[in-house]
Amino acid sequence: MPGGVTVTHTLRVVCRPSTCQGFALAGVHGLAAADGTEAAAVLRELIGQPGPGVIFVEDALYHALPEALRDTLEHRAVPVVIPFPGPRSGAPPSIESELVEMLRQAIGHRVRLR
Repeated sequence: MPGGVTVTHTLRVVCRPSTCQGFALAGVHGLAAADGTEAAAVLRELIGQPGPGVIFVEDALYHALPEALRDTLEHRAVPVVIPFPGPRSGAPPSIESELVEMLRQAIGHRVRLR
């Protein structure tokens, strides 16, 4: 690598089986989880390994995780766990609801916009 920098961490993706196919097309191996219970087991295994530096988690699975595990993940420096929007049916969430959720994650409290 230029400058003698060696990458020691890897990207992992935890998503529903149907979403794994899309990541496979991009050359990224997704770890399949059908629900929050399976995702929690996969994430607990991943955070116990030295390799993962960034873990993308499909947001439906992330929000189905036990709150204690989400708190643990949010307070770890490595790996960084990033929820991403999976395929949706129906209307997308409003910008306001997305903003409220981002603020909740950032400050730890749910706010109410007027």
